[in-house]
Amino acid sequence: MYAISLGDGAELRPLEPWHAEDFLANLERGREFIGQFIAFGSQVVDVDSARATLQRYAQMRADDTGGYHGIWLDGKLVGGVLTLNFDAAQGNAEVGCWLEPAATGRGLITRAMRLLIDWIVEERGIHRVEWIAASGNTASLNVARRLGLTRDGVHRQAHPYRGVRHDLEVWSVLAPEWRAARARAAHNDH
Repeated sequence: MYAISLGDGAELRPLEPWHAEDFLANLERGREFIGQFIAFGSQVVDVDSARATLQRYAQMRADDTGGYHGIWLDGKLVGGVLTLNFDAAQGNAEVGCWLEPAATGRGLITRAMRLLIDWIVEERGIHRVEWIAASGNTASLNVARRLGLTRDGVHRQAHPYRGVRHDLEVWSVLAPEWRAARARAAHNDH
């Protein structure tokens, strides 16, 4: 299928049920890091549960309500970007991401997310893209800032996780804002 270069030996590719072993290995390498603020992947404990999770997102892609896209670095799955709460009729979608620690600091999520947001805005006609992260998840919030999203507000203590109630920050970008920022970036590149 597709493989879009992210530069530096990294690619964005579909993440499908047949990648269950790679997905499990990725989560095992990053479980503590990824799980600091979210339960992402916590139900993935073996190849069967990895396949079931990937199958659920493959069904979401088929139902047009979400989907996973993997980030491979030098041929190894190291993380990904995703859509969820994808509602083409209403023009709203949420995006998210995960990355194992060894792959951080390279701009992979920022580059992959630019591609994903470009696609959902330009190809799918999404008007509002949301990014929701725990206030303590500075790495995630820094990506939202780098992408030019606006902090809409905070859902105070809305996310009970590991015995702590975390604030959730909601960031967003509207299609006209995204297009204007991309046009400015393209103009500055020339």
